[in-house]
Amino acid sequence: MLKKITDDIYQLVVRFPFGMREVNSYLFKGEKGFTVIDTGSYAKESIDIWERTLASGVKVEKVVLTHAHPDHIGLAGWFQERFNVPVFISSLGYKEMQRLRLQKYDKNKLHLLFQQHDGPEIPENIMQMEESAYDFEPDGLFEKNQTIQLGSSFYETIWTPGHAPDHICFYHHDQQIMVVGDHVLNNISPIILIPSEDDGNPLKDYFSSLESIKRYPIVFALPGHGDLIYHFKNRVEEITARHHHRLQQTLDLVKSVEKTAGQVCQEVYGKLSISKLISPFIATITRFLYLESIGKVEKEMKNGKIYYRASSK
Repeated sequence: MLKKITDDIYQLVVRFPFGMREVNSYLFKGEKGFTVIDTGSYAKESIDIWERTLASGVKVEKVVLTHAHPDHIGLAGWFQERFNVPVFISSLGYKEMQRLRLQKYDKNKLHLLFQQHDGPEIPENIMQMEESAYDFEPDGLFEKNQTIQLGSSFYETIWTPGHAPDHICFYHHDQQIMVVGDHVLNNISPIILIPSEDDGNPLKDYFSSLESIKRYPIVFALPGHGDLIYHFKNRVEEITARHHHRLQQTLDLVKSVEKTAGQVCQEVYGKLSISKLISPFIATITRFLYLESIGKVEKEMKNGKIYYRASSK
């Protein structure tokens, strides 16, 4: 089940029956066992994959996490409890875990965001699915811009906010290999998430992160989903161009009449099921936040809903 990438790096595709439906875990060989990068979601299918992998003789020394999304950290607590494997996450990731723990007790903030932007009702089962992912305490924290050992090699930790405020990439300077998690994907553009409008301007952060990461010479990158990326700079430029296309499309739709994010989302993506609508809807909100920050749109609250219109300035 392990796919060999280099003599010391292996890939394991961990599947689950919801969300992205699979995540790439990477195993870095060390003298005392493998370092696992990201675990997959807490689901029977994912656990079965890991149990078969470990039963084949694979020994895990530690787990290291790129960011605190449930499809990446969902089995971290399981590794701790079942195999006494230590888990490490960035201090930014731990802060995000703590915030998400509080969110499960107070979901009003997220529901209000969706209501104000004319979005869909959030299915309760989707929110409940994520809750168990944060029910563990990491064994250690690392910081951005430091060195971390993955297997037998040392990697630089690079903070790349955008997809998640705590997202970290790992870079090997000699081999020019980068673990990019969900920061850059080969087949799709990563969703830029925002829990609430109090959480800044994630698309602006994402553009900055893409620009900074593009400066690294990379032979290939290891993404959290999909195929390995061999023409990294080209892929970064493709994603950037796609975002600017969507920004222009969004702006054009509010040039003559004010609209909610929900209305614009439906015009851009068409009618979707609720499970498929949530990510495009959040992406639409982040675009409006970015356009507002650069003075391209103005917003107004009417009857509890936020409407956007192209700026007249």
